[in-house]
Amino acid sequence: MAVRIAIPEPTSSSREYNERALPQYVDALKAAGAEPLVVRLHESQERVAKLLASAEGILLPGSPHDVDPQRYGETRVAECAEDDPARTAADELLLQDAFNLRKPILAICHGAQALNVWRNGSLIQDLKTTVNHRPGRDVVEAHPVSIAKGSRLARILSATSDVLIAVNSSHHQAIQRPGDNLRVTAVSSGDRVIEAVELDAPEHFVVGVQWHPERSYRESSASRAIFSAFVQAAAAWHPPQVGAARDEK
Repeated sequence: MAVRIAIPEPTSSSREYNERALPQYVDALKAAGAEPLVVRLHESQERVAKLLASAEGILLPGSPHDVDPQRYGETRVAECAEDDPARTAADELLLQDAFNLRKPILAICHGAQALNVWRNGSLIQDLKTTVNHRPGRDVVEAHPVSIAKGSRLARILSATSDVLIAVNSSHHQAIQRPGDNLRVTAVSSGDRVIEAVELDAPEHFVVGVQWHPERSYRESSASRAIFSAFVQAAAAWHPPQVGAARDEK
């Protein structure tokens, strides 16, 4: 049986966005050998919890919405998009389950930002930089990122022999203050914007990237390596022994 990965719909506000974006995550997971379990945002917490019971990992996708700045103690600026309470509720349920049971997590773009805020970090509400972080969905190599040596992400990408890689980019926000026990593992080479974080816990696979490896899965060996490592970690996951489960938050 294929390893099962829970993934919430990107947004509760736009069916068109979900129909355009969600299949890319689903296809990348399937190509990496996983079975996606799509979490519909209108489902009750009880039904979501039942679905999570059969999942070995979670993937938090991107979204057209932004995280509510009040959650990290700031007032919303004009450039900050509205939040999506239904998506936030799903993310929090999935994150709590994954941290309680140490299930692998891959968080992408908005998902990485949601992870960071859930871990008590903060965000830059609107980037002001000379690097174009929103060049368009079809740009495969938007700008280079520098990967921290010795990080989990560096080990994942070892097959490409890259410490500096080119990534796509589609975001106007980014991590400002990393959340609890999150380590910065990639930055944009041109402006030092944080592009990836991971949990500083060798036994728990938690990786958040600001770019979109699902969009460049076919073209990029680095993107394929990220999904492969995530699915392999989920395949190796097993529930903690009774009494050993702990909330890492």
